[in-house]
Amino acid sequence: MSSIIEAPPGTRSRWWALGVIGLAQLLVIVDTTIVNIALPSVQADLGMSDVARQWTITAYTLAYGGLLLLCGRLADRFGRKNTLLIGIAGFALASAVGGAATGTGMLIAARAAQGVFAALLAPSTVSLLTLTFTEPRERAKAFGIFSAIMMAGGAVGLVLGGVLTEYLDWRWCLFVNLPIAVVAGVAGWFVLPNVPGHREAKIDWFSGFIGSAGIVSLVYGLSEAASRGWDSLPVLGFLGLAVVLLATFALRQAKVPNPLLPLSVLKDRDRAGAYFSIGAASFGMFGMFLFLTYQLQAIMHYGALATGLAFLPILAGNLLFATQISSRLLPRTGPRPLLVIGLLLLASGLAVLTQLTPDASYAGLILPAEMLLGMGAGLSMPTVMNLATSRIEPRDAGAASAFITTSQQVGASIGTASLNTIAASATASAAGIGATAATVHGYATAGGWAAGFVAVAAIGVGLLVRRR
Repeated sequence: MSSIIEAPPGTRSRWWALGVIGLAQLLVIVDTTIVNIALPSVQADLGMSDVARQWTITAYTLAYGGLLLLCGRLADRFGRKNTLLIGIAGFALASAVGGAATGTGMLIAARAAQGVFAALLAPSTVSLLTLTFTEPRERAKAFGIFSAIMMAGGAVGLVLGGVLTEYLDWRWCLFVNLPIAVVAGVAGWFVLPNVPGHREAKIDWFSGFIGSAGIVSLVYGLSEAASRGWDSLPVLGFLGLAVVLLATFALRQAKVPNPLLPLSVLKDRDRAGAYFSIGAASFGMFGMFLFLTYQLQAIMHYGALATGLAFLPILAGNLLFATQISSRLLPRTGPRPLLVIGLLLLASGLAVLTQLTPDASYAGLILPAEMLLGMGAGLSMPTVMNLATSRIEPRDAGAASAFITTSQQVGASIGTASLNTIAASATASAAGIGATAATVHGYATAGGWAAGFVAVAAIGVGLLVRRR
C-alpha cells in the first residue's frame, strides 16, 4: 500500500489538476474531428490523391489505437505526470510539423507522430484522474466533468475546424494545438500530482509488439472493410492476422510475470461491463456521426461551419447529464442503472434516425435524435470511466485506463466498417428510387441496425454488471 500516492493537498489543487488533465485530453479529442473538416482544403492545397487523403486519418488512428496498451504500461512504470508532459510536448511538435507540411508524406508522418504521442497522453490523463480523486462523490463529479470535456472536444473540433478552414487556412487546424499545449504543459508542471512510477515492473516489449500489431491489423482491416467489402482478400488477411496476434497476446499475458495488460483487469465483471459499454456506445455513435455529417452537408447542403454548429445539441445534452445528473446519481444508485439507461437513450436516438429522408427536418428529426444521443452519452460515459478504474491497483491504473480508449477505438472501427457496409448494401437495393433517396435510405437502415445493437448491449450490460 505504500505505492498509493496522496492526491494534491486541498480541494482547490485537485480541481486545478482536473483542469489541466481536461485540457490535455482536449488536445487529443479536438484533433480527431478538426482535421476531418479541413480535409477537402488539405487535399486541394497539397494535391493529394484520395488514398493519401484517407491515410491522413488512418496514420493517426493506427498509431493511436495500436500503442495505447504499451503506453498505458509506460505511464505505470515511469510516472503519469512524466508521460503526460512528454505526450503534450511531442503532440505539439508533431502538430507544428503537420501545419508546416510542404507535401503529402510530411503531413502523413506528422499525423502518425501525433497518434504516437496521443497514445502516451490519453492513458496518463485517466489514470491521473483516478489517483487524484478518491472520495466517491468528488470522483463521480470529476469523471462527469472529464466526460463532458471529451464530448465537448469533438464538437469544438467540428466548429473550430469549420471556422479556421473557412476564414483562415487549413494549417491553423494543426497550429491551434500549440497554445493549448503550452498552457497545459506549463500548468501541468506546477499543479499535477507527482505520482512516481513503479520502476520495479519490467516492460514486456514483445507483448507490446504483438499487442500493438494485433490492434493495428484489426483497426486497419475494419477500416478497409468499409470500402473493399468484408469478403476481400486484404480485409480477411488483416482480420485473420489480428485474431492470431491478439490470441497470442492474451495467452502470453496469462504467463509472463509482468503482463502488459493484467488479465485481472478484465476478469472483474463490473470492469468488463464498463469496457463492453463504451465499445457498444462507440459502435453506434461513431458510425452514425459519419452519416449525419453526410446528411447535413451532402443532402441538406450545410457548410462546414453550419455542420459543426448543428452538432452542438449533442454537446448540450451531454454536458447537462454528465455534470448535473450522472455525477449526482452514481453515488446513490450505483453504476448499473446509469449504464443501462444511458445505452437505451443512445439506442433511442439512433432509432429516431431510421426516419431520415432527403427532406428531413433538422428541428423535427435530427435535433431530437442528437439530444437523446447527448443525454445517453452523458449518463453512460462518466460511469464507464469511473467503473473501469475503480478498485484498481495503483500500479495497474495506466493499463486499465488505456483499455478504456482501446475499447472505444475498436468499437468505433467495427461500427464504422459494419454500418458503412450495411448502408451501402441498403443503398444498392433501393437504387430504383433515385440516387439521393437511396443514399439516405442506406443511412436510415444503418441507424436501425445500430439502435438494435446498442439496445441488445444494454441488456447484456445489465446482466454483466453487478448490483450496487
